[in-house]
Amino acid sequence: MSPPPSPLVVLPILLLLLLLLAAASPSLAAANAAGAVAPAPVPTPWPEQFHAVVFTNLTESGGRLQLIDLYYDWPRGRNLNLIRDQLSGDPLYDVEWTNGTSYYFDSGSCRTIRFPVGLLPPDWLAAGAVYLGREHVDGFDCHLWTKVDFVWYYEEVATGRPVRWNFFNGMQQHVMSFEVGGVLEDSKWQAPAYCFNGGNADTTNVAAGGVDSEAGRVDVMNSMIRFAGAPAAAVAASFDQ
Repeated sequence: MSPPPSPLVVLPILLLLLLLLAAASPSLAAANAAGAVAPAPVPTPWPEQFHAVVFTNLTESGGRLQLIDLYYDWPRGRNLNLIRDQLSGDPLYDVEWTNGTSYYFDSGSCRTIRFPVGLLPPDWLAAGAVYLGREHVDGFDCHLWTKVDFVWYYEEVATGRPVRWNFFNGMQQHVMSFEVGGVLEDSKWQAPAYCFNGGNADTTNVAAGGVDSEAGRVDVMNSMIRFAGAPAAAVAASFDQ
């Protein structure tokens, strides 16, 4: 039987093993970190005021093409969509207020619609949105979220700007420009007198479970702003009426 190795022989071997383990530890830590699941990104809240130009494709839902100037003004509790249909000279104004009242008017008619909810806040995606990963869309690297299976929201990874919205019924909106802090003078928000004189004005109260189908088709931004927090069944029902 051989005698046990001398401690003077074993000690250098142990020291060598410790040095090798120490050198390997950063690599192991990095490997563990790489294998860990990263938390899902958080949607960037909207600026409290912005102006966006939005190209809207309604052809899959039986509509036409539109160009919309969108003005979002959360501090003053208002949102405006200036809607221009393809090859149409008379734009439609959709002025929405946080008390749930919207005015839809052009040069000769007006319609007032009262919704059960007001504008969504800038962080409307913070609760209830499901992250679906990254996707290359419209030429941009985007984060993608969905909410209540109603809207799919694409946000540019590099800047946090909105790039595109898709809706459950086939509507698509592409953000062509996005100006943080863009505001519109107060006079442009005022509904004309014929919205209130009872002549060519039409007022509709919308129940919590639905929205007039014509308004839903005309005001595509309103679909998201008013109902993105509503139950999916109620949203779907609003477009089936």
